[in-house]
Amino acid sequence: MESATASMKYPKVKNFYNGEFVESASSEYLDVTSPIDGNLLSSVPMSTADELNKAVQSAKAASESWGQQPIKERVQVFFRYRSLLEQNSDELTALIVEENGKTWDEAKAEVDKSIELTEFACSMPQLVSNEVLEVSRGVECRVEHFPVGVVASIAPFNFPLMVPNWSMPNALVLGNTMVMKPSELVPLSVLRMAQLLKEAGLPDGVFNVINGGKDIVEGICSHPNIEAVSFVGSTKVAKLVYQQSTNNLKRCVALGGAKNHLFVLPDANPSMTATNVTASMSGCAGQRCMAASAMLAVGNVDPIIAQICDEARKIVPGKNLGAVISKAAKERIEGYITQAERDGAKILVDGRGAVVEGKEGGTYVGATVIDFVTPEMSVATEEIFGPVISIMRTDTLDEAIKIENANPYGNAAAVFTQSGGLARYVMEHASAGMIGVNIGVPVPREPFSFGGWNDSRFGANDITGKSSIEFWTKLKKTTTKWNPEAGINWMS
Repeated sequence: MESATASMKYPKVKNFYNGEFVESASSEYLDVTSPIDGNLLSSVPMSTADELNKAVQSAKAASESWGQQPIKERVQVFFRYRSLLEQNSDELTALIVEENGKTWDEAKAEVDKSIELTEFACSMPQLVSNEVLEVSRGVECRVEHFPVGVVASIAPFNFPLMVPNWSMPNALVLGNTMVMKPSELVPLSVLRMAQLLKEAGLPDGVFNVINGGKDIVEGICSHPNIEAVSFVGSTKVAKLVYQQSTNNLKRCVALGGAKNHLFVLPDANPSMTATNVTASMSGCAGQRCMAASAMLAVGNVDPIIAQICDEARKIVPGKNLGAVISKAAKERIEGYITQAERDGAKILVDGRGAVVEGKEGGTYVGATVIDFVTPEMSVATEEIFGPVISIMRTDTLDEAIKIENANPYGNAAAVFTQSGGLARYVMEHASAGMIGVNIGVPVPREPFSFGGWNDSRFGANDITGKSSIEFWTKLKKTTTKWNPEAGINWMS
């Protein structure tokens, strides 16, 4: 049902294609509310299949001319876009805070990361220069990167601006045109992104936005004119997107959920470990696939656990801890904590029932530390996506590694120790694509790509960093011979 526009802070969300914002013809709209205080921000349409087709056709119409432009010309748009992100940083930060519930500093970091991602895209001309080699006398081989064509990106709620910028700048600089579907929970940042791209001089149709839910996701996966799909979200949906996209003969990379384990060894620096573990589990209210969710306490680390609890009590909802995305998310997270307590775990710091004065309509969960968790408990095996850390105690490092290896995910793992040998042992044996040593959130900086292992990623390559070049392009290999005097040999 469509919300009353008079009570909304922002106008109804529109789709964006052919360089214009277009009001949806759909009769179904969902409210967009702020997790901070529950206030109504806007309403978002559950767009129709016809509207998706219009967005795809817009991208297809722009594809040939954009793809044929030299990359040195395409990249000029993104130098300007980067400047616009910088100039509008405070506005974008405020928008992320409103629609996602992050703290100001967290939202600002998301804008800063978007700027870094764009800077990397601006370096593409140096990274995809064509390879040429004389392979035989008078015979030359050349390898060139060509755009895939029309691509799609399906983004999650937890990073309204950063994740869209994981895919968009690289894909477009490399000559593709894009249809993006933002999360229906946070559609406002992507629309502002579309405005900035237009202001930067991006030709109409190169970037398009379609809003909607499950039907639009399925439509993207099956659309005959979409050649590649990137997805970021839960593992359950990532598997479905990967299966549907590849069944329809598209290339796909789908990033799923995580259950990141932090190994804490007795020789770890107590202060550094406590602050890092707490920041990792509570940053962005725990709503990130790189958040610490499980801690493996190896041997006697009780003093460090006590210090982690002290640090967790300093994390105050509404001050240095943001809101979780919705009432349903709050209920789910608190349900996990309650279940752990029923299962025999000990709640050392309890974040249930958090209310922020003056923002009683907000959805907050306080930082939570759970001790004496066993590997079969739901808090030890399932992605909670909240500011909660579950501590499992082990006698040996090998026992801890066995627990980590048994979990189906493989996004990140980190070890806290002052021993280089033990750190290297965890680096070699942890089953995860991104490893931290005394770093609780081991997110690679550009040009290194983001991507996990196992059930945290489906498909080859990544959508960021150097690895993304292979995903967003196809190679053309040309062999030429202009010298008739070179004669004939086995290859020509």
